[in-house]
Amino acid sequence: MATLPFADRDRWLALGLLLAALGVAYALLVHPWWSVPMLEVNGRIDTLRERELRIRSQLAQAPQVNQRLAQARTQLAQRPGFLAEASAELATASLIQRLETAVSEASPGNRSCAITNRSPLESTTRETFTRVVVQVRLRCGNPELASVLHSLENGSPRLFVGNLNVLAQRMYFVPGTGEDNNTNDAGLDVSFDLYGYLRPVAGVTRAP
Repeated sequence: MATLPFADRDRWLALGLLLAALGVAYALLVHPWWSVPMLEVNGRIDTLRERELRIRSQLAQAPQVNQRLAQARTQLAQRPGFLAEASAELATASLIQRLETAVSEASPGNRSCAITNRSPLESTTRETFTRVVVQVRLRCGNPELASVLHSLENGSPRLFVGNLNVLAQRMYFVPGTGEDNNTNDAGLDVSFDLYGYLRPVAGVTRAP
């Protein structure tokens, strides 16, 4: 009867060794060959599910995206970014006409704003599209200058103003009056480059 505790101990020891052997076998055989691949597969499945949800969300937004794209195209069509003229000479004449119209609207009769110089300027900038430039010089008051620049840059087709230089003058000649004006609200001697871009011709590529 005294040998029973030893038998129980041996039995539990054998059971422990068996469990340890099973654990080692699982770690060496089952886990790397079964559990790890299954975990990787589950991770890939989760990734694919997230991707599917993103794709579905994007597809659900497709009508809104198409609507915004159509609106953007309509706005671009209403406000073209290129000059309508086919040649630089015609485009230059159009720029000068736009300038004269803007000045006339800002100062009817050229009483407080007048063009003192406007001359074509050959662009030396290397760009994808052909730039047409007119060098401009004005004598304007502050409000008239702001109106002219706003009209030029916000019209259609779109024009750009570069190399803007503004000098204040204590005394300046007011066109149309035949008199010099010497007031605190002195005029401005303004020079800038007014330019736009010719529409590209299909099949023609500018040299770099």
